[in-house]
Amino acid sequence: MFSQLSDSLQDTFKKLRGHGKLSEKNISDALREVRLALLEADVEFSVAKDFIARVKDKALGESVLRSVTPGQQMVKIFQDELTELLGGDAALLELNPPARILMVGLNGAGKTTTSAKLALHLKKQGRRPLLVACDLVRPAAIEQLATLGSEIDVPVFRPEPGSTDVVKTAKEALAWVEEQNGTAVIFDTAGRQEVEADLVAELKNLRDYLQPNEVLLVADAATGQQAVNVAGRFDDAVGVTGIVLTKLDGDARGGAALSMRAVTRQPIKFIGEGEKLDQLEAFVPDRMAGRILGMGDVVGLVEKAAEVVDEDEARKMAKKLQKGGFDFNDLLSQMKMMNKMGGMQDLMGKIPGMGKKMGSMQVDERRMKQMEAIILSMTTEERGRPEIIKGRRRQRIARGSGTSVTQVNGLLKQVSVMRKMMKSKGKMKALMSQMGGGKGLPGGFGT
Repeated sequence: MFSQLSDSLQDTFKKLRGHGKLSEKNISDALREVRLALLEADVEFSVAKDFIARVKDKALGESVLRSVTPGQQMVKIFQDELTELLGGDAALLELNPPARILMVGLNGAGKTTTSAKLALHLKKQGRRPLLVACDLVRPAAIEQLATLGSEIDVPVFRPEPGSTDVVKTAKEALAWVEEQNGTAVIFDTAGRQEVEADLVAELKNLRDYLQPNEVLLVADAATGQQAVNVAGRFDDAVGVTGIVLTKLDGDARGGAALSMRAVTRQPIKFIGEGEKLDQLEAFVPDRMAGRILGMGDVVGLVEKAAEVVDEDEARKMAKKLQKGGFDFNDLLSQMKMMNKMGGMQDLMGKIPGMGKKMGSMQVDERRMKQMEAIILSMTTEERGRPEIIKGRRRQRIARGSGTSVTQVNGLLKQVSVMRKMMKSKGKMKALMSQMGGGKGLPGGFGT
């Protein structure tokens, strides 16, 4: 996400930092490059134009031109303006109970999955969410929502087979809601390939009946400007109160996210960066601006870690590592924890300074799965005592994991190196330095 734009901006800032003082000419040259980078990232033309104009007005101010560190001043200006472009402050959901949340959007944007993700997000906050299937056009959507609700242990209302009246279904659902004692009700609605008149009429009738606290538009970020156009049309039709951008992990440009707020005047409230049900994040403009500028998102990283890391387990691990007792059980545990936190690629993007380096590192998730397969093909004794894994054991592990003996040998070597480094504070520091320098990750994560 945003990798293309982030790389271009960081290259521009690097050039600016090379100047002892800034002039109108080098500021104009830099902004010309930024403008092109924004357009290449699929940012809407008028949004890019207005953004550059605002940055230029501030950049040509006397305080910047005379600043001791003009390059840093420029970065601050960009961060402030990007934050403003993305919406300023984080926009919270209106959840006065019993809250009603209407999910709308086109087919394929991920409404049903996002409805379940939002339910899980609210459940983690201590609320009692309920899911209601109001997509009477696509029968599979009802079954999909029921399955997802079962996975996260959230009750789901399923309409009677053959139901065609969405308002009648909503009325029946509200009677069911009264019995469930829920505090937030999420209504998953039907979509179309285009914003058609019958879809708009159906959504208007449903909105008028429900009087929802929130009307959230689920939009596919990977469709770029099409997503921005769709957002504008839905907002005109049913009065969108917020946007959920999905599939951001599949879009290196990210222009839709930058354009959406400016074009619709509606806040982006959540972003989805993966298919797993826990991969939904509240959208915080200043944190996102920091990620785009290569500053990472340390707060987001800490929050994510707090959700998945068991403190007692972490203390035990720390003591074990200090004694150099690292084994394959520990490596497997760490891999599972990283996976819960969104995967290595997402984690590295939140670490300050790592965004640019990720371009050369390219964490290979497939290789991580191979590593997991190798470890799972070991016996309990082998995981705890890597030193006993010799010739025939290596051949058996390779066959069991569908990998080669060479790959097994490589992983064993990496763990051996890590165990030695754990015993040496100096070497451990060197290892962390190597990771920060983008030369690859322990265990063959990087290429």
